[in-house]
Amino acid sequence: MATVRKRSLPSGNTVWQVDYRDGAGKRRSKQFRLKRDADAHLVKVGGEVARGTHVADSASVTVSEACERWLERAEADGLERSTIAAYRQHVAIHIVPNIGATKLSRLNGPAVQAFADDLAKTRSRAMTKRVVGSLGRAIAEAQRLGLAATNPVRDVRIRMPKRDTARLEMPTKDEIRAILKAAIGKHRPIIYTATFTGLRSSELRGLQWRDIDLKAGTLTVARRADTYGVIGPPKSAAGYRDIPLTPTVVSLLEGWRDDCPKGDLGLVFPNGAGNIESHRNILSRVFWPIQIAAGVFDLVDDTDQNGHTTKVPRARYGLHALRHAAAALFIEQGFPPKRVQALMGHSSIQMTFDTYGYLFPSPDDDRGAMKALEDRLLSD
Repeated sequence: MATVRKRSLPSGNTVWQVDYRDGAGKRRSKQFRLKRDADAHLVKVGGEVARGTHVADSASVTVSEACERWLERAEADGLERSTIAAYRQHVAIHIVPNIGATKLSRLNGPAVQAFADDLAKTRSRAMTKRVVGSLGRAIAEAQRLGLAATNPVRDVRIRMPKRDTARLEMPTKDEIRAILKAAIGKHRPIIYTATFTGLRSSELRGLQWRDIDLKAGTLTVARRADTYGVIGPPKSAAGYRDIPLTPTVVSLLEGWRDDCPKGDLGLVFPNGAGNIESHRNILSRVFWPIQIAAGVFDLVDDTDQNGHTTKVPRARYGLHALRHAAAALFIEQGFPPKRVQALMGHSSIQMTFDTYGYLFPSPDDDRGAMKALEDRLLSD
């Protein structure tokens, strides 16, 4: 039976001690200076013991220890190296220095909210969400191991003000036309494929000839190449998808199939040795020079070999901008949101709307359509 009793210490101080048995029947106790705090703790642990979620302070691990167990689990589950590397950065740079020594049993919603609010003062909201998300995953793993009673991260809210949400950077139609015109020779197939399919860089780099049916005019996304040049499955189940190809892309790939470097992996866009090309090389050797040739660049300050300040051209866009441009083209063509979600490989329709919602027809477009409908009906 759980009780609260007054106790005099050898020092002469008086405390209020909570005595109870945990879910395993082990006797536990905790002391408080004020009776109201002891009473509140008694109610709290009573509910946790009844639900089978209680973890005593003495049995609890620190946030740092929980994070290490979670990272070990992530490695055992075979998560991508780049993903684990990002998680380790979250832990080492943001979580451990600030709350690493805190025991999970003493970590509550207000404490995590304060951690998130402090982080948001020096980091972007997006980074704050990622770091807090990593903390939540670590605590969830601790719960699975019976080392945490609750996950206070679930109660934390990180607001993303509209003013902090910039629209995606993507080339205009005129810039896309210029880029496609400047893409010549062996670089033409990859630029056209990226523009008209919306594939991620990792999906382009991992694409194999067996994934393409030129007769049917379709491309299947079934794998990707990660940052370390390792072929693996798409980012999510939604990443597996079939994408129709335009006639020009089919024609370019038909010609490229005989000319592309051959390798054991049968890659569509390999490096010169037939192996996986790096994302950096695609940018520096292909996409950035093409943009500069197309006039899609900004002049920025630089220093020449004599130390004099000069202006040099810098390409405007990264390769992901072509993925955004493809989505915009799909939407402009009238593809419904669910079809755009499928083509882009988004795991949810909400992700599609969060990313490209502003591109879909607005109420003003609807009103214009209704007026046209009325005009056609009443003009007869």
